[in-house]
Amino acid sequence: MELNNEKPGGMSISPYFLDLRSAYQSEMDDLRFDSEGRDVLHQRLAGKRQELAFLLQMMELSPEMVAVVFHQGFDFTGRVVMDHLLTHDADVFPAWSSLAGSCELAPWAQDLAQIVLESPGGDRFMTLTAGLEYMAGLPVAAAGLALGGDEEDDEDSDQGGDDELVIFADDGEGGQGSDARARQEAGADWLVQQGFDQKD
Repeated sequence: MELNNEKPGGMSISPYFLDLRSAYQSEMDDLRFDSEGRDVLHQRLAGKRQELAFLLQMMELSPEMVAVVFHQGFDFTGRVVMDHLLTHDADVFPAWSSLAGSCELAPWAQDLAQIVLESPGGDRFMTLTAGLEYMAGLPVAAAGLALGGDEEDDEDSDQGGDDELVIFADDGEGGQGSDARARQEAGADWLVQQGFDQKD
């Protein structure tokens, strides 16, 4: 398999997708537990799905905060195409229709996708969301190849399950993780201004 900027030993993932994956993981972590430590992810995602038309205003500012509504809504059937998608940066993005044979949406997600695709920038957003959901389901070992496998001793590794990529946490260099955190905080501030409760 030949991918852009492929690193020895495995597929490559663009800095753009690495940055967004960090923000996406943080968003999922924030949604997962309430103040008493109970897992309320499904309830919170259901609430977000009902507010999708409103949340679409944030597609450009904080796409990861909108993309979570599609969590577990994809079935990926074309790994080669999806791996190639992850090599793209923000300025060169394939059309959503180009992924048609490589991923399928669950019926409930198809309804949400129709709403998104009728909005400006919706096509690009669906492609981006497919990439984020695909990364969320990658085995940790495969994802480790993308970063050279240097994160085996990640402090959070004991908290993640098979469906989480703890290796995409802040690399401590003020790069991808820092940018993702700044974007997440900006998105959270925006929600508060719209009347939503501040996250814990």
